[in-house]
Amino acid sequence: MTTPPARGVLRVLGIDPGLTRCGVGVVDVSPDRSARLVHVGVVRSDPAAAIEQRLAIIAAGLRAVIDDHAPEVVAVERVFAQHNRQTVMGTAQASGIALLVAGERGLPAATHTPSEVKAAVTGYGAADKRQVQAMVARVLRLDALPQPADAADALAIALCHAWRGGRAAAAASGPLTPAQRAWADAERLARR
Repeated sequence: MTTPPARGVLRVLGIDPGLTRCGVGVVDVSPDRSARLVHVGVVRSDPAAAIEQRLAIIAAGLRAVIDDHAPEVVAVERVFAQHNRQTVMGTAQASGIALLVAGERGLPAATHTPSEVKAAVTGYGAADKRQVQAMVARVLRLDALPQPADAADALAIALCHAWRGGRAAAAASGPLTPAQRAWADAERLARR
């Protein structure tokens, strides 16, 4: 098991749901919005396996991450419409499993749309995957872009959740990054 976070630090498990590849990322986020990588990975299931087996594999993988890293909250990318019904069904099923596992463990869970996550991390809601990966690497002070993209997305989801929930603490403590400033400005405009 990973060392628990320092007092006042929020540990978030971000999940990029997918049936074949389910990205997972755990970050510790301080009140000043600085962040530290705790864990990143992908839970994989075999496309040739029966659906119930695939969902059980994803659930077991998510339970293992929760057991190993003890997050305080779970953030899941919200399913959005896609042209490929097969893909959206698998994503929705994996998302349901993620929310179920959070509920089983008594963890609060939230969902965020892809554009919310992109805006929180890059300051631009239509950013591409490479831009998201680059900002995640920068925020977490990583030497390389997180791979695969599912894992980078999971880290971005975790950061988005921590920054959106920690608005008051962040405003009181130190300068924000350009992406954080853009997000805070967008939230202020939305409240008007």
